[in-house]
Amino acid sequence: MADKLTIKAGRRRVEVSNPDKVLYPKAGFTKADVAGYYRAIAPVMLRHLKDRPVTLVRFPDGVDGASFFQKACPEHRPDWVATATLHSSARKRDLVYCVLNEQAAIVWAANLASLELHVLLARRRALDRPDFVVFDLDPGPPADVLACCEVALALRARLEAAGLDCYIKTSGSKGLQLYVPVARATYADTRPFAHETAEALERDRGDLVISTPSKAARAGKVFIDWSQNNPTKTTVCAYSLRARARPTVSTPVTWEEIEGALEAGDARRLVFEAGDVLERVERHGDLFAPVLSEGARLR
Repeated sequence: MADKLTIKAGRRRVEVSNPDKVLYPKAGFTKADVAGYYRAIAPVMLRHLKDRPVTLVRFPDGVDGASFFQKACPEHRPDWVATATLHSSARKRDLVYCVLNEQAAIVWAANLASLELHVLLARRRALDRPDFVVFDLDPGPPADVLACCEVALALRARLEAAGLDCYIKTSGSKGLQLYVPVARATYADTRPFAHETAEALERDRGDLVISTPSKAARAGKVFIDWSQNNPTKTTVCAYSLRARARPTVSTPVTWEEIEGALEAGDARRLVFEAGDVLERVERHGDLFAPVLSEGARLR
């Protein structure tokens, strides 16, 4: 078993310790595989990470072991890893977050067993200006991702009627996440808008939708989590791995794929692992690129 692996990432070389350590036992997916995936996906993923403070979700002993969210960027970080300082009202102090602005920085995070990378909705130079409204669709069993598809399509219809474009990705876990790019908005605009939209859909589809986080009331329904629209909350980045039994990825998909999975009744159509995602990007490019264009004003 090798002690170290050196990976060339852009103009730098990054050491990966314990590269043969298995982090996804059911898939035999190693730390070297994690670093290799992030190195390969970096050219498209960096568009969605750029200048956004990151929460690292670390699994030192793999997905079956203990994990922790790390908001504060490690003090032993290389000097070429960018940072951003945010005030934490919960901790009553400033926190220095990592900002992964280059390929080597993503590989460095992978070496920390940061399987998941979660980002703010705003960039570090305008932390009060979110670029998106996000609706996180979380199914309560026995509802599944197909129920999320039905809710996502209903949400899209409502948003498009308001003149807003929206784009969708899998969470890489149980549900879906719908993004609406917005222009010149603050959280005082986006949070109430998301809340009101979720409540309106709940009134229309109370059989399927819930807008409150009650776990007891969520069974068989899809919770539209509008609370992600918060200056201190992070959401899993597009193309991030997830800490599931297998190395699934939060994957941008088309609305045709959502409709096709729902029509076929086949949830497996919306499950993508690391290798699948690299093939998809090779074939289709970055399906999530449009969320980075300037959005519409919220009315």
